[in-house]
Amino acid sequence: MDAAKKLEFHTIEDIYTLPDGLRAELIEGRIYYMAPPNTRHQKIVSDLHYQIKDFIRKNNGECEVFPAPFAVFLNRDDTNYVEPDLTVICDEKKITDKGCNGAPDWVIEIVSPSSRAMDYFTKLFKYRASGVREYWIVDPIKEMVMAYRFEKETMEQYSFGEDVPVGIYEGFSIKAQ
Repeated sequence: MDAAKKLEFHTIEDIYTLPDGLRAELIEGRIYYMAPPNTRHQKIVSDLHYQIKDFIRKNNGECEVFPAPFAVFLNRDDTNYVEPDLTVICDEKKITDKGCNGAPDWVIEIVSPSSRAMDYFTKLFKYRASGVREYWIVDPIKEMVMAYRFEKETMEQYSFGEDVPVGIYEGFSIKAQ
């Protein structure tokens, strides 16, 4: 491998200059291109988004939920940029016109065949290290939800159809399907 290619380092500026329609994320200066989501993926995102937004609204919550594409600048630097499938932010000072500056409170990723390693490994460690409080990996192929509650240092696994308690909200659970 060419040494220059091996050491290639990217910033958010490179993300902003991508051709229209091409989406990518940036972790520690490395670009990860994203495939378009399939219909099942989008149905899951829509359903979860609705359940979360409805709970927040009915409980006069101060958090906001955003579906992808929504920019998250994890470390408030120019080498980390992600677009989680769902992002919940409870500190309004982190929300700007460009997205979220800093770690969201809760992130949900819906696994697709092309994102499996990214969601289960790369993002898991990045989200934890950046201060995300809760991270869910929803896997439509395995029909499972992995719920990581970093503040409590717990991880629980649920099957689709089971109630999945939300760690950042007392008394709130969701059924992924």
